Amino acid sequence: MSIVNPAGTFINGPDGKLEAKYVQGKNSTAPTVLILHPHPEYGGTMNNKVVYNAFHTFLKNGFSVCRFNFRGVGKSEGKFDNGQGELSDAAAVLDWIQRQNPTTNESWIVGFSFGSLICMQLLMRRPEIYRFIAICPQPNIYDFNFLAPCPSSGMVLYASNDQLVPQDATKALETKLKNQKSINVDFVKIEGANHFFAGKDKEFNSAIEKYIKKESRF
Repeated sequence: MSIVNPAGTFINGPDGKLEAKYVQGKNSTAPTVLILHPHPEYGGTMNNKVVYNAFHTFLKNGFSVCRFNFRGVGKSEGKFDNGQGELSDAAAVLDWIQRQNPTTNESWIVGFSFGSLICMQLLMRRPEIYRFIAICPQPNIYDFNFLAPCPSSGMVLYASNDQLVPQDATKALETKLKNQKSINVDFVKIEGANHFFAGKDKEFNSAIEKYIKKESRF
């Protein structure tokens, strides 16, 4: 069985300790996944329902899984740093996960909303990342032009009734990423869902699991 620490884990970050939930896969070569939560200043935490559902879907599929609170959230030390510090936090936690899993050959990263921005920025800096899932990115708010080119294949999971992201903004991001060579980014829409996938847990979990089974080599 996987080892669960119900009290949580604290990981040394660049601005203090970071509160995390980590479950080690039962197989020594299990793939790893880091899941990033939405905007701290709008109530985003690692216990967000979307983050929680993604965490448990990956756990169900044999991954070593980690979610954590960015600096200043929950019991994590430090204070909000407009994305730069949060990117450093994510890099530090990814380093920690890799130290726990020296024999894995698959490193995944997932981010929801603001977390998807940090996810994609980290992807550009860490060539060992095998696949990514960006959940409801906000190209209408954040500039994703740094994805030139996007270094890894992945999935963008979005909602048909997203009240925060216009469909044409997501479509423009799709056009940008679909035109890049040597990678494949799947854009998957959940019909009838809002930004937080309220009432669409089953469809959300199914979309992530389908992508895992398609792409994981584990």
